[in-house]
Amino acid sequence: MNDRTPTTLSNSSPSTRRVFMLHALAGAGAAVWATQAEAQAALAETDAQAVALGYKADTTKVDKAKYPKHAATQLCNNCALYAGKPTDAAAACPLFPGKLVAGKGWCSAWAKKG
Repeated sequence: MNDRTPTTLSNSSPSTRRVFMLHALAGAGAAVWATQAEAQAALAETDAQAVALGYKADTTKVDKAKYPKHAATQLCNNCALYAGKPTDAAAACPLFPGKLVAGKGWCSAWAKKG
């Protein structure tokens, strides 16, 4: 009975079951991570919501005639809505669910961090 050599599934040792469970959990975790990574694609300037808000991945390329209140110091990474750290190259924004905005980007919804 103390034989650790598994012969059938019902006679598997606890360590074999543990290894199986660890592998199953690791595989499930990798699948979740891959799904989240896919959902976080970079926001395209041609995206309908991006166009509506005048989003540009580079704040220096904003149309100054169309957005006269825009300032070159207004960046996504210093906006109150930016979900990342100021040093992040890109991060989530609640205005563009499932997409990443460029840290050096801008849109007309920019709001100063308080």
